[in-house]
Amino acid sequence: MNALLPAESTRRTINGGRSLPWETASRFAVPGPAAPPARRRNLRFDGYEAGGFYDEMFAGNGEPRAAARRLLDGLRALPEGEILNRQQAAEQELLQMGITFNVYGRQDGVEKIFPFDIVPRIVGAAEWRRIERGLKQRVQALNLFIDDVYHGQKILQDGVIPREIVCSAKSFRPQCAGWHPPRGLWCHVTGTDLVRHADGQIYVLEDNLRCPSGVSYVLENRRVMKSLFPKIFAHSPVRPVAGYPAHLRNLLEHLAGDGVAEPRVVLLTPGLHNSAYFEHSFLAQQMGIELVEGRDLIVQDGVVRMRTTDGFERVDVIYRRIDDDFLDPKCFRADSLLGVPGLMAACQAGNVALANAPGCGVADDKVIYAYVPRMIQYYLGEDILLPNVPTRICAEPSDLRYVLEHLDELVVKAANESGGYGMLVGPHSTRRQRAEFAEKIQANPRNYIAQPTLAISRVPTIVGDHFEGRHVDLRPYILSGRDIQVLPGGLTRVALKKGSLVVNSSQGGGSKDTWVLADPPAAEPVRLQSEAPRTAAAEKEAVC
Repeated sequence: MNALLPAESTRRTINGGRSLPWETASRFAVPGPAAPPARRRNLRFDGYEAGGFYDEMFAGNGEPRAAARRLLDGLRALPEGEILNRQQAAEQELLQMGITFNVYGRQDGVEKIFPFDIVPRIVGAAEWRRIERGLKQRVQALNLFIDDVYHGQKILQDGVIPREIVCSAKSFRPQCAGWHPPRGLWCHVTGTDLVRHADGQIYVLEDNLRCPSGVSYVLENRRVMKSLFPKIFAHSPVRPVAGYPAHLRNLLEHLAGDGVAEPRVVLLTPGLHNSAYFEHSFLAQQMGIELVEGRDLIVQDGVVRMRTTDGFERVDVIYRRIDDDFLDPKCFRADSLLGVPGLMAACQAGNVALANAPGCGVADDKVIYAYVPRMIQYYLGEDILLPNVPTRICAEPSDLRYVLEHLDELVVKAANESGGYGMLVGPHSTRRQRAEFAEKIQANPRNYIAQPTLAISRVPTIVGDHFEGRHVDLRPYILSGRDIQVLPGGLTRVALKKGSLVVNSSQGGGSKDTWVLADPPAAEPVRLQSEAPRTAAAEKEAVC
């Protein structure tokens, strides 16, 4: 089946008439024809300053980094005002396509357009190989850890990780003890957040194993960039990302088992008001699978079935974008209206596969994150390739004392919060905020970690009519199935507020395209002296 086309059965699914984001662009105010714009100045990098931070595009001496030279040459060759014109064109296109996210608690409307800046982040081929190896190592160890935690718990028995840290984790699921998920895999889709410090080193900031989001923006950002800069793409060895939906679908079908000839795969969403609903519907359409809510599914005789206009049809694999708590009111939260009663029993009986597997969030905990280097050494016998940010665990008395004494210097995070919430950035905080956070930490030390405030790298970003450096992180996406695959790129999130280190979209952040460069083609073999020389005609043909 063509993974870029919606399956016919998608249209037959009973979904209460829910519309998809690309069908609802009319809900946004799209400006009509405007008067001819005033003549725009051309953006230049001449006065650009790195501001003492590591800059992803320029070296410390102001010269462009090797990987960025071709892009800079292309941007400099554009006519006057054209960079701003293309930035505006990108914003208009994203607006019309309805590429949105939801911000909970906002009163000024539900859906927000995800801000996008057209100056990409560029990653050289050699550096990407190092990142890719480190991500594969990390995901392999995390899968082994999760499987161990729900079975023999050898890593706890050997004292590598304190038992109380794991068993007190909010996302630890005793209901999963003894369960063997299909193919022995727990985290099938992982989003790992990376940052670069002033020392030039790439660090892992956190792991996202439950329902990592953002890959739809990676795919759409790239599509927009290719339409805006076709010549630059034609002459740049930028690795493609468009194959992600096909790879994801292949992974999901792999979970159905060898005995299922044509697995039925669905994507389970909480619904329209979820912050990542655009992504849910986008990925379902791109993979050619049904987008369903909990009310579209039932469990009959231990088998999950989907309501369609032709009656009930069996479901083999569910790509769930619902947290564990809400998956099954019979197993987890009894008040959940989003999940499917009996789903976990069907899963544990081997009648349906869930990706990611319930219970994998135990390794998503920010306190357990601090022990990943030990996991890698314990399970793989290797040193970590992509280091963690140095982390203090407030559950440990000596670390707790240090954190409370240095709150003005540290970034403090709650163990299970996301989206930039539940966090204190010490250098940017007030005395009152630090006092409030100190009370929270002392009341529940297990729930907090602290890290040094990093000098996160920056990328040139369009601000008005000029470029300024803005801090960025990078979330690559890793698929674990028959093998481990890393999408060559990822979501570069950018803190659009000047001086801000918080890149989350819910906190005013935006995104950039991420260009991972391919290795240059191998050099032509040198002709040996003994080889016969080419004729004059052949030489002329080669030059032309």
